[in-house]
This record gives sequence, C-alpha cells and structure tokens, in this order.
Amino acid sequence: QVQLVESGGGLVQPGGSLRLSCVMSESTFSIYHMDWYRQAPADQREWAATIAAAGTTIYASSVRGRFTISRDNTKNTLYLQMNGLKSEDTADYFCRARDPTDRRVYWGQGAQVAVSS
Repeated sequence: QVQLVESGGGLVQPGGSLRLSCVMSESTFSIYHMDWYRQAPADQREWAATIAAAGTTIYASSVRGRFTISRDNTKNTLYLQMNGLKSEDTADYFCRARDPTDRRVYWGQGAQVAVSS
C-alpha cells in the first residue's frame, strides 16, 4: 500500500513563504503523476497543481505565479514551494499520487497551512 506523508505546514504572515514536502513510501515514485490539493475550512477540496511523471507542470489560476510544484525522484519526494502567501491560501494541503498503470489514487494525510498576521 502506497503511503504519502506531508510535512512543512505551519503559520506564516501574509507575503511569507512555506515549502511543503510529500514523501512516498514506494521506490517507484518516478512513475506517478503527482498533485497538490487544498481544502479550506468549511470548503470543498480543490486542485492546486500537478506535476506529471515526465515533469510537466500545471497550476490552478489561484496559485499560478506564486506556487511551484516540483519533485525529486531520487528522494521519492514531492514539493510545493509557496511564495507570496495570502490569507485565502489558509487550508489543509494534501498530496495525491496517481498510478498511470492501474489508475489507482493515493492521498496523504494533509498538512495545515495558516496565513495570518
């Protein structure tokens, strides 16, 4: 069973930065398409960014230009660098792995990000 563990969340002031990490238990990390989602309090979970196995990246309009998704296949780790944080970025952030061979999907447990002065 694939396990994903996020870290790096916390409290930051508006305009600040955080970097989230998501470590996968499987050494086959490189084949997975990886996503970041977020869920604000009392809101639905929304997609934020994707990095394909080949490295192509796409972003939701709400984070484009401020967030950067990346991966290190040698460390089985996904990252989300978040700059220029705003109060509306406050949410639980989840990483998701998609196996292209069988279309199975795996979720991490989430990391809390709070943006407040």
